[in-house]
Amino acid sequence: MEVLKLMVEGQSNPEIAGVLYLSPNTVKTHIRSILNKFGVDNRVQAVVFALRRGLV
Repeated sequence: MEVLKLMVEGQSNPEIAGVLYLSPNTVKTHIRSILNKFGVDNRVQAVVFALRRGLV
């Protein structure tokens, strides 16, 4: 959920990694998982999906 919140704020993968003390590859894995769960193709669609459904 933290990764999604930071995506909504417009943070890049390296920025998210720095904030959460994760490797950039771990962030990519989390984002890929979010995209799959939401059934979307990119991070912009994921952010729109989350905002429209009140997830963040």
